[in-house]
Formats: sequence, C-alpha cells, structure tokens
Amino acid sequence: MKQRKFKPFENISSLSLGGGGIGNVWGQSSRSERVSTVSLAIESGINHLDMAPMYGKGEAERVVGETFKELDHSAINLTTKCRLGTVTDSEVYNRLNNSLCRSLETMGLEKVNLFLLHSQLIEDDYQLPFLNEHRATNATTLSCYYNAVIPAFEMLKKEGKIDHWGIGLGQEDALIKAIHHEYPPEAMQCAVNILNSIGAIGYISENSDPNRVLSECQKKDIPILAIRAVQAGALTSSMDRKPHASGMDSADFIDFERALPFRKLANEWGESPASLAHRFALSVDKVSSVILGVKNRQELQECIDAESKGKLSSDEMETLLNLF
Repeated sequence: MKQRKFKPFENISSLSLGGGGIGNVWGQSSRSERVSTVSLAIESGINHLDMAPMYGKGEAERVVGETFKELDHSAINLTTKCRLGTVTDSEVYNRLNNSLCRSLETMGLEKVNLFLLHSQLIEDDYQLPFLNEHRATNATTLSCYYNAVIPAFEMLKKEGKIDHWGIGLGQEDALIKAIHHEYPPEAMQCAVNILNSIGAIGYISENSDPNRVLSECQKKDIPILAIRAVQAGALTSSMDRKPHASGMDSADFIDFERALPFRKLANEWGESPASLAHRFALSVDKVSSVILGVKNRQELQECIDAESKGKLSSDEMETLLNLF
C-alpha cells in the first residue's frame, strides 16, 4: 500500500482503518470477523487505526486490544478521541485524561500517537439550528477549546500519553478560527466526498459545507485525514442498515437517493460506487489518508483493491465534480 506524507507520523498508509465498522456502528458483524478485519488491515500495509470510545460503546477499542494480543503492532499508529461536550474549563483535563486512560487500558497501550477532540467545535454564542438539545453533550465552545482543551492536550503530551493532538467536525466558522489560531491543530479530520456532505452528523450547521474546512486545511498545510468518503453508505450500492426509528439518520438516506447519478456513472465506468468514492477521496489534494468505516474483510478488501488502482485522472475528477 502506498505511503503518504503526514507530519504527525512522518508517513501514513493511504488507507486507515476506522473504528465505526469494527464497533458495529455501520451494520453488524461478529467479533471474530472484526478481529480478522483488523488483522487483514495490518497485514495489507495499513499502519494507522482510528478509534474512539463511542464506537460501539468501547467495542472498537476492545477489538483492537484483542487483535494486538496476537499481532506485532509496533509499527502501527493509533488515534483515539474524546467527546468532551460542554464542561467547565476546570473539568477539561480530567475528562480528557480519564477517557484517554480508559482507551489505553482497553487497547493495551501506553500511549496513542494522535488524540482528537470528538466534540463538534462551535463559537461561544452559537445556537445549533437542529437538535440543540445535543449541544451540552456533543459541542465544545471555542473559548473552552482555547483556554482549557489545548493546554490539556499539551499536558498529556508532556506526560507521554499522546504524541500529537487534533480536531474534527463542527461549525465551519469555529473550525476555521481554530485552524488560524496561534496554536493550530496538528492534524484534522475532514469530510471528503463527492456530495460535500456529512449527512446526519451535520446538525451543527444549517447548511453544512465541509469543503470550506477542507480548503482552509489545504491552504494552511494542516495534515488531513479524510472521513465520510462513502458518506455513511450513501455512496455505496445499497445502505447496510434500515433508517433509525427516531429519524436521526434520515439525511444519510436522503443522500443515498441524491447519489443516484453517481451510482449510474460508477456502473458506466465499470467500478463499484464504494470503490469510486474511495478513489475520489484519495485523489483530493493534500489528503494524507482516507479513514475506512468497513466492518468485515470483504468490505476492507474492496477498499484495498480500490487504492491499488491509483488516483483518478484530472478528467475523471472533473466529471465527478460536475455531477452535483
């Protein structure tokens, strides 16, 4: 598998294994199949695993811990995260540290190479246009981030528990301010897909525009990890789950219908939609690695095969970008 430049690790495999699939977020698979999936990823040259406690209520990290008991993982870089939410500045370090220590114990590690804020970042006076009741658990304000989160991350680095830190989703204006702060994130997760969508998790912004954040990262040379390459299944042949009864994931199913021209084009090009979607993300400028949400070896192998085909041509990219 090709290696790309990624400042926190120097080099990173062009594909990373994410925790959503092996945590049973994207459909069900057995524990043994998920352990085998992690093993295949490592054997195939993937050298970065992206985990979080909230992926299956710790299941993804438990799978990694079980796999690592049987495999040499000395060359593997690990990312985990903490969903901090809205807390007082004085609580931040303990919340981050406690979450991190639980993750380290679960995976059998002494440190992680990258620790990310899993909350959505917002400006202090910002009111969520949708699902505002989730603000307290899912959103962290910029002032808290500047005054407490960054110092806590730096303390964890001094303590040898993490090597680097970064951020991911949130209100676009808040993320762009964080990128231009005197202490910018050492890495960022950016949604990268042909729909320019984050679907159901886009409740922070009324009209979310992930490409705004991606563009700022490209301009400022912030190392980029691409997420949502298949937009929660909307850019695959079929959704691997039924809509949630609450309707919270309805945006993902709307995106699936919207992506019909993409599936037709993939068929014309003789490629599966998932393969083409991953190749699109791999072809976007300055993306270091695409994080996969696969749940089994079959899905993983399809992504590995897609990566081996190489980047799309400029003409192919132009065609895709003109679809929507």
